[in-house]
Amino acid sequence: MLVIGGAIGVLIAVYGSYIAMGGKMAVHWQPFEYTLIGGAAIFAFIIANPMHTLKATIGHVMAAIKGPKYKKDDYLELLSLLYAIFKLAKTKGMLAIESHVERPEESSLFQSFPKFAANHHALEFLCDYLRMMTLGTDNPHEMETLLDEEIETHHHEEMAVGDAVQTMGDGFPALGIVAAVLGVIKTMGSITEPPEVLGKLIGAALVGTFFGIFMAYGFVAPLASAIKGVIAADGKYFAVIKSGLLAHMSGYAPAVSVEFARKQLWSHVRPTFYEVEEAVAALPPV
Repeated sequence: MLVIGGAIGVLIAVYGSYIAMGGKMAVHWQPFEYTLIGGAAIFAFIIANPMHTLKATIGHVMAAIKGPKYKKDDYLELLSLLYAIFKLAKTKGMLAIESHVERPEESSLFQSFPKFAANHHALEFLCDYLRMMTLGTDNPHEMETLLDEEIETHHHEEMAVGDAVQTMGDGFPALGIVAAVLGVIKTMGSITEPPEVLGKLIGAALVGTFFGIFMAYGFVAPLASAIKGVIAADGKYFAVIKSGLLAHMSGYAPAVSVEFARKQLWSHVRPTFYEVEEAVAALPPV
């Protein structure tokens, strides 16, 4: 909701100051300037991006408005799940988790953590690597390389939307200039008109330049930054899984492996050591 509040603040700051200086809002009512710039920006966005990026854009914009998907409670649940998995593997061997990994939707272990179980991508990500471990993968360095490659690939795919919106924002000032130039051409075609008519035509042309710059730096570029910020924040969820798996493969005890994972988190969403300890102590026996 900070995105919406910020957008409202931008409008109030710009137009409120303009009105306070004696400016007239009627001058800004230039609908064809807006359709020219906005329409060109949208269609250029379509030209520049593949279909999967276009489809993902609305979802990422909504995510930027809502903020990061994962909160402190989500990470506490994830750390508790990792602890339960590592404890089961330590006490009964990696083969004990095979049935849970092969059918996670029927697994009592995963279903004890409903938020994680409902996260299809995270569930598939964790199960894939646990399955590899049950099949005999035991080199943490090789596993780290593979984990990094998959996380980086996913991150790159997600960031494509943020980059696309940023490129759109970069194009708005230029499109504003296009609108202004067309406005000047229109004005030159009416050069014999009286000054009051020419003034309105020149004002309309300048509105195009204003609107292009205003949209770029007041809304679209900040929105692109918000999208990228949410993607980066949500990517920590998979970094936590990665750190826990690698620590477990290195032979650490479940509590230590989970502590490796916990340290990945930013402070505002990181559960304390004692919160994790309390949560795992309340888990049912595996």
